[in-house]
Amino acid sequence: MNYWLVKSEPFKYSWEQFEKDKTTFWDGVRNYQARNNLREMKKGDLVLWYHSNEGKEIVGIAKVAKESYQDPTTEDPNWVVVDLKYFKKLKKSVTLEQIKTDKRLANMGLVRQGRLSVSALTVNEFDIIIALSEEK
Repeated sequence: MNYWLVKSEPFKYSWEQFEKDKTTFWDGVRNYQARNNLREMKKGDLVLWYHSNEGKEIVGIAKVAKESYQDPTTEDPNWVVVDLKYFKKLKKSVTLEQIKTDKRLANMGLVRQGRLSVSALTVNEFDIIIALSEEK
């Protein structure tokens, strides 16, 4: 299993809307590195959901429900989407500030390449985020 982080601006598509919808396809990626990450996602992989611009926090976990296929919002064959399904909301969101101050997460894609909308996580990074979300 692999671990990922996706970024969404809440005013465009929020975690709360995803909770209601239960599934969505992840579209609009127009960066080659992020696109390549989408292509690497496998069914069952876990995906952290990060609210960018507003909130700047990881709020929940999705699962990859369907591997990459042609982005239906464009005819350009260079772009793909994956289907995500709701898995669970974090007990407590994990802020960008928390992530940046935790030395164990210094190499995390969100810290190193903050503008990348889809990034890979190590199992250790994923586990640290989950632990931070469960702290009182």
